[in-house]
Amino acid sequence: MLKKTLAALALGTALIGAGQASAADYVIDTKGQHAFVNFKINHLGYSWLYGTFKEFDGSFSYDAKAPEASKVKVTLKTESVDTNHAERDKHIRSGDFLNVSKNPTATFESTSVKSTGDGTADVTGNLTLNGVTKPVVVKAKFVGEGDDPWGGYRAGFEGTTTIKMKDFNIEKDLGPASQEVELIISFEGVRQ
Repeated sequence: MLKKTLAALALGTALIGAGQASAADYVIDTKGQHAFVNFKINHLGYSWLYGTFKEFDGSFSYDAKAPEASKVKVTLKTESVDTNHAERDKHIRSGDFLNVSKNPTATFESTSVKSTGDGTADVTGNLTLNGVTKPVVVKAKFVGEGDDPWGGYRAGFEGTTTIKMKDFNIEKDLGPASQEVELIISFEGVRQ
């Protein structure tokens, strides 16, 4: 009985190891501008204000046969926020919002991936923003993968999540319609 249990444990460990070994590592292609971290927030209940972070980098591991073993990590420079309006960007960088002098980076690091359907998953991870770390769930969608024209191999994803500003110690009150920010992430990664 003990031999069968040990054999089953060894086989299970080998299968888990084989699944992990087939996951590929990718670097997010920010140099080629094939990656975006965008956001939108309601402006006074009348319209949407859109913005982006221009400077970030990251990596992920992915295996289509075992998406639950995927991992992602992204670091962005908060000072790179751009809403196409210099005075507003200066205000967003201030202590009222991102407090970039004290918190020059924001990070996301996944803690689990749960498949939710064909090519979709909930990516749970820790978001650190304005010096506060909170768990968030990114609704992710696999876009595609394959060879690129330069001899590389790429995989691409998009995802969204909504955060409450007060959860990240952003106390500036912009009115009841402007309490949450939707993050929209889209990127290609180049297999290493």
